[in-house]
Amino acid sequence: MFVDHLSLLDFRTYAHLDIRLGPGITVFLGPNGVGKTNVVEAVDYTAGLTSHRVSSDGPLIRLGAERAIVRVRVRRGGQQTVLEFELNDGRANRVRINRASPVRARDALGIVRTVLFSPEDLALVKGDPSHRRRFLDQLAASMRPVLAGTLADYEKVLRQRNALLRSARAGGRFTATHRATLAAWNDQFARAGATVLHARLQLLDALAPQVATAYGQLTDGSKATRLRYVSSVLPESAGGDVEQLRGFTPADLHQLVLDACETVQERELDRGLSLVGPHRDELELLLGDAPARGYASHGETWSYALALRLGSWYVHLADDPAEGAAPILVLDDVFAELDTRRRSRLAGIVASAEQVLVTAAVEEDLPAELVAGPHDVVRVGPGTALRDDERSRVEEGLPGDGAPGPAGAPSW
Repeated sequence: MFVDHLSLLDFRTYAHLDIRLGPGITVFLGPNGVGKTNVVEAVDYTAGLTSHRVSSDGPLIRLGAERAIVRVRVRRGGQQTVLEFELNDGRANRVRINRASPVRARDALGIVRTVLFSPEDLALVKGDPSHRRRFLDQLAASMRPVLAGTLADYEKVLRQRNALLRSARAGGRFTATHRATLAAWNDQFARAGATVLHARLQLLDALAPQVATAYGQLTDGSKATRLRYVSSVLPESAGGDVEQLRGFTPADLHQLVLDACETVQERELDRGLSLVGPHRDELELLLGDAPARGYASHGETWSYALALRLGSWYVHLADDPAEGAAPILVLDDVFAELDTRRRSRLAGIVASAEQVLVTAAVEEDLPAELVAGPHDVVRVGPGTALRDDERSRVEEGLPGDGAPGPAGAPSW
């Protein structure tokens, strides 16, 4: 799988950008702050409908513009698909697939697949549990796009359930009406929550050995990784460890969530907050016998974060080994953060991917193993991104990919 054309309209700092890409390695070079990350962020957005830097779409729209548009043409094997995403602040986004009528944005999930490495990945190890929950859910949804709808349903029901609990708390008493309404929300909450929990547990079975493999490839292998899922829906006597849930069906988990809701009902009414469910679970990252968070060195933390992303890529490869199915790898300003040994090892692993998009401030940050063979270079400046093979054309006043130009649909 690879993107061979990218067009941006009012996305981040780009009023207009139209650039040709290709399989293999493409390096985006330019000083910090000129927009390298904006380009690869746009590609990644088409895969997951979210940014790795911000939590909402508003900042993705160029200041002063009403909307942003991202168009990509992606090739998988012999198949070609054109996607156009319209990002709107304050109203629903839209997507067109092969120039057909607009559909829901999430209908495009799964057409483009990416695995992105960035400095923000340190939060997967050092940050609070929400980062690790999001990591699991985004990976699971990229492999099974239907899960995106379930995750949205769960968040909606969670908001409604919390609103009811706050209402009962503010009123000072739990009425019969509250009780009946809460029972109805509990069933919907448990049904969606069970599906999310089941998907996470299935994913962890596949992900854990791949993360262990990736960590060993990036380090000397003296320490082993282990992923331990801790669920809030299990009795406190079980310590939350989900090993006992192996073999549970979604129906079994549905009942488990319902039982947990009943157990903590009084506490939830006192707090006005949902205290159990997948939104309260934790993915513990262990290194050796100790939790990585708080105990791992800076180098170990970086290696663990990279191993989580590499493990994600390996899971995709194992899940769909068909030709052209491998996700696009995006390495956003990662090599500058690594020592020479980790740079070399990471470069050796990813160089075989069908498409690798790399950003770097200076060429010295790039390991020789990555750029020793054929690769494309795109020079990024404020509002422009020009391939080396196009620069001479632009300097002569001829049209070139990546140069600013009139807005509108690209010829492709």
